Amino acid sequence: MAPRRSSLLLEALASVAPGKPLREGLDRILQAEMGALVVVGDGPEVLNICSGGFLLDAAYSPQRLSELAKMDGAIILAPDASRIARANVHLVPNPNVPTSETGTRHRTAERVARSIKVPVISVSEDQSVIAVYVNNEKRPLEPIPRLLARANQALSTLERYKNRLDAVSASLSALEIEDLVTVRDVVTVLQRAEMVRRISEEIDRHIIELGVDGRLVRLQLEELMGGVENDSRMMVRDYFHEDSSWHLEEALEGLANLGTDDLLDLKTVASMLHLPGGSADLDRSLSPRGYRMLSRVPRLPEPVADGIVDRFGSLQKIMAATVADLDDVKEVGETRARAVKEGLARLAETSILDRYN
Repeated sequence: MAPRRSSLLLEALASVAPGKPLREGLDRILQAEMGALVVVGDGPEVLNICSGGFLLDAAYSPQRLSELAKMDGAIILAPDASRIARANVHLVPNPNVPTSETGTRHRTAERVARSIKVPVISVSEDQSVIAVYVNNEKRPLEPIPRLLARANQALSTLERYKNRLDAVSASLSALEIEDLVTVRDVVTVLQRAEMVRRISEEIDRHIIELGVDGRLVRLQLEELMGGVENDSRMMVRDYFHEDSSWHLEEALEGLANLGTDDLLDLKTVASMLHLPGGSADLDRSLSPRGYRMLSRVPRLPEPVADGIVDRFGSLQKIMAATVADLDDVKEVGETRARAVKEGLARLAETSILDRYN
């Protein structure tokens, strides 16, 4: 699994993605077999390390950027890359800032990025590579065909994991209907859902870098991920035991921040739920509150579902409730009560048939 990139780096990559004016200007520099050093930001912290050059304050265009790259020195752009602030600038970052680069242009780019929080872009004349530096991170821009190949490979992996998630989720639904759920069943679904989410996150980063060339990849990702995150959240609500020091959002964040090895350990995943009596016994029985099943009833608002769970407390009691019992819940009404009763009955029938066929 690829390491996570910071939001600042992702924003910088989005600004140089295919289809963006800045990327067009950088590509023109590469095509002309020239090098360049571009700083995206013209605040006081940038001006403090600038020496020489001349003030432009001209509207940005790819043609102007490539023409200015013919001169020595850095080019300073506005933070949104809409204007060219300065050109032919000599950058003087702190020489004590560590750098792993060897070339003069790249060493300067890395030191500037580590010194101030602005994206710095270097275009290598010898290697014909565009690299983006943000803080301590560096990301060379890859060719579009290679990015597309990686994204399609990741989509295939996501589809396989999504199929496995659907299978264990359907099994959990049947077990919930029969009141046979164990800790192992719940954490297995949560584990699969988190794996799927992480793969989708990696694909989303590819989409950012692909820019306009990532439209089809995004459509496929949205189709595969429809309802996954909401289903996971509702499942955590079904079994999560909240206390004064551990709340729902903290549990979801803790699950997202687990390392790969910890995610593969079912007991570690179970600990995020703060189950009564601990999470050591994976075969201990659990009873769902009913949030996940109610979320699958068509056109049932979440606040109304919350009210039903607050009233009855568990999925088994909700399913055993009559239309009149459901009607007594605030904002439900007879029509909605009947829809809830019939919707849960259909879900129960489908789940049981899927389990035993």
